[in-house]
Amino acid sequence: MNDLLSAFDITGRVVLITGASSGFGRHFADVMAQSGARVVLAARRTELVEVARDEIVAAGGQAMAVSMDVTSSASIAAALDVIESEFGVASIVINNAGITIPKLLLDLSDEDWENVVDTNLKGVAFVTREAAKRMIAADVGGSVINIASILAVRVQSMLSNYAAAKAGVVQFTKTAALELAPYNIRVNAICPGYFATEMIRQWLKTEDAQHRIEKIPQRRVGELHEMNGTLMLLASDASSHMTGAEIVIDGGHVLSEL
Repeated sequence: MNDLLSAFDITGRVVLITGASSGFGRHFADVMAQSGARVVLAARRTELVEVARDEIVAAGGQAMAVSMDVTSSASIAAALDVIESEFGVASIVINNAGITIPKLLLDLSDEDWENVVDTNLKGVAFVTREAAKRMIAADVGGSVINIASILAVRVQSMLSNYAAAKAGVVQFTKTAALELAPYNIRVNAICPGYFATEMIRQWLKTEDAQHRIEKIPQRRVGELHEMNGTLMLLASDASSHMTGAEIVIDGGHVLSEL
């Protein structure tokens, strides 16, 4: 391997990806597996990650599937026990699990608020906490990559719960990075803009979507492969001196003029 590229090598590393049944998480699993990592796909919908696992293994990768509810400390610990028994300690963690319940603030129920904030923010904190404890116990460094959103820094109506949670993810990332740095555990965040995933594919066909896309300086949404470089950077030793960073990938969307 070219010496300049060797720092990006993650061959044999154990990578945990939450929310890996679809969208970003499913794509991240393919990228990590193709890079030689041993991939753990985690989600509440176990049957979906089992299908994804089988597809990765059939393509020559190493993967396993685990059931995990990121809002439950007991579920997270149980899943990590299984991971350690089969693959070893996960030293790369991609906190991707997330949901949206798009409603105006005045229409949000307590449950609507709690479900989004619990999954998108509490889940990130709980998984990071448990995974970091195990990295420290095993005396290995690691990398935690939190998937936030451009809504952590910009706003959109009907997503107050989601935006609040993602802004919390960014601040959590910085604080966790500060606390875990002495253990050689890096914590960074990716803030994606609009990407063509299953979650928004139908919405992208609407007039509202086209109006919003016109505000993106590049005049288009992102393709999933356009996150690969940033993902590989943060997962690997190529970013060994980066921690507490928030990287926006949005075609310049947050730069759009008012």
